[in-house]
Amino acid sequence: MIAIINAKIVTITNGTIENGVLLVEEGKIKAYGADVQVPAGAEIIDAKGGWLTPGFIDVHTHMSTFGEPNTNPGLRGDGNEMSSPIVPEIRAIDALNPHDPSIEAVRNAGFTTCYTGPGSGNVCGGTGVTFKLRGNTAEEMEIPGHRHMKFALGENPKRNYGARNQMPMTRMGIAATFRKLLTNAKAYSDELLEAEKNGTPKPKHDFQLEALVPVVRGEMKARIHAHRADDIITAIRIAHEFNLDFSVEHVTEGYKIIKELKENNVDCIVGPLLMGPSKMEIWGCRQDTPGILNDAGINVMLTADTGSQTAHLPMHIGFCIARGLKEQDAFEGVTIRAAKLLGIDDMVGSIEVGKDADLAIFDGFPFSNLTLCKMTMIDGVVYKNEL
Repeated sequence: MIAIINAKIVTITNGTIENGVLLVEEGKIKAYGADVQVPAGAEIIDAKGGWLTPGFIDVHTHMSTFGEPNTNPGLRGDGNEMSSPIVPEIRAIDALNPHDPSIEAVRNAGFTTCYTGPGSGNVCGGTGVTFKLRGNTAEEMEIPGHRHMKFALGENPKRNYGARNQMPMTRMGIAATFRKLLTNAKAYSDELLEAEKNGTPKPKHDFQLEALVPVVRGEMKARIHAHRADDIITAIRIAHEFNLDFSVEHVTEGYKIIKELKENNVDCIVGPLLMGPSKMEIWGCRQDTPGILNDAGINVMLTADTGSQTAHLPMHIGFCIARGLKEQDAFEGVTIRAAKLLGIDDMVGSIEVGKDADLAIFDGFPFSNLTLCKMTMIDGVVYKNEL
């Protein structure tokens, strides 16, 4: 048994406990509180007054899938399969390298679970993977059953394929490509259901459409990249047309359409939070956006949208707190809400008895640039301990 003592325990769902004790047994949280007794023989970790939180979660990274370091400048990276605007058959798990340097760097910053996937170069880019930041193979890292499908609107697919003088060259073309793909996938899914129900012949196998069957059945979340306000509305429009379970990624101009986001109950993954004006659709990036959306009652999660630089997301969140983001919303945006979006909130995302002992200790307020993560634990195993 491990006993963490002298900790400011941020439970996320049940308040904050000053000078608390937390017990870990067989990889799970056994008990926590201000009056918990430390069993004889327990291994002691003294938090020295530090903040003890659930391990942080970034729901939108490209850790490992983009590959670090980039040793082949001039060659196309691994982040997007750019041979076609439609590649739903691509699977991020086939690029998940447990030895990618981003894994250790991000874990050492207090993150214990992340989601990684293809980039936004395609209208449909393939599935991402939910994983813990430990393990020697991709299978050991993955939390099974929590893959999502990536879609993208806006400038990225437009410029990538427009430069080749092929569809989609415009926002209209992107939306049409998206709809056509979902229409075909829905028809394929319906034929499969008909065959299962009535014993009729199955449709000719289609590797691409097969990957989209759980999406059009609402069994797999569609993660739709959109920065500009009108692109976000297009994402909502198409998602409703096909009854998708969806989230919108980035939501850079979300402050322009607060009513629409609220009315449509949109899950918003906001970030990166410190973007410069490298392309027109992100000129509206503001650090007060997370606070504005949260105050309107919109479900907001926070992302760095990167690889090893995910380690700096807590500091970026600090910029947002200085501009109106409430402390509780900040914590929830990288813990319990992130876990709920990924469908793993029964395992992680808050400090509760019976949940996985995925924890982090910080020597100060976790979202300050003056703070360091001193310990990270996953499933009760300590991966970093500077206490």
